[in-house]
Amino acid sequence: FAMSNGGIVLYALTLFISLVGFSELVKATNVRKEEKKPSGIEIVGYLGIVAYYIVRYLTDSDTYALLAIILTIMGMMLVYVLTFPKYHAQQVMSAGFSFLYCPVLLSYIYMTRNLTQGIFLVWLIFLCSWGCDTCAYCVGVLIGKHKMAPVLSPKKSIEGAVGGVVGAALLGAIYAVATGSYNPNPAHTPLIYAIICGVGALVSMVGDLAASAIKRQENIKDYGTLIPGHGGILDRFDSVIFTAPVIYALSITLM
Repeated sequence: FAMSNGGIVLYALTLFISLVGFSELVKATNVRKEEKKPSGIEIVGYLGIVAYYIVRYLTDSDTYALLAIILTIMGMMLVYVLTFPKYHAQQVMSAGFSFLYCPVLLSYIYMTRNLTQGIFLVWLIFLCSWGCDTCAYCVGVLIGKHKMAPVLSPKKSIEGAVGGVVGAALLGAIYAVATGSYNPNPAHTPLIYAIICGVGALVSMVGDLAASAIKRQENIKDYGTLIPGHGGILDRFDSVIFTAPVIYALSITLM
């Protein structure tokens, strides 16, 4: 519903997911540590997320969006300086990374939907992410023999990765054919969609492994419990976080 309608509905949903994702990541990386309530650095992050999304809603200018990002990072550093030595430098860096990693990258879902013919393009973000994951799992179970990242993710195989990329590209082509009669733009061909989904699938695997690496480093099983059976927002959207800006960039470049 949110993807199809776009506008304020998708905007509000993306903002909510970003806030929750940021909260999960700062907790996982010990920005809050022993404090039961949000830390000062964390509060600046929440305010920065809201400010950044307001800018994205009101204007297409990347200049103002970049300004919101810079001011948020500076605000975190200001809290760090004024309350020194309450926070460690690692906490500040983790908070800044959490702000860029989840809210900023996820905002490209909303931005992709706002593109011309974005109603078709925005689905490619999820098609290549979750399609790659499903195809990689199936191929890996069937013929996977060579480990892709034996220490980080022992169950993932090179064969599964190849199957995931090829499967996502195929799904992109099928999606282009299925929506062709509704999409008036002749540039939206099965080949272009296959290329976009193939590249997106490669990036999605990096996003998946990156999120797994953080969990393994911090010795946690899941980022949260918001989604029953899946964990937290970051557990479900780990690959989407990486694919969203890539699909946005490829959509602008190739069409």
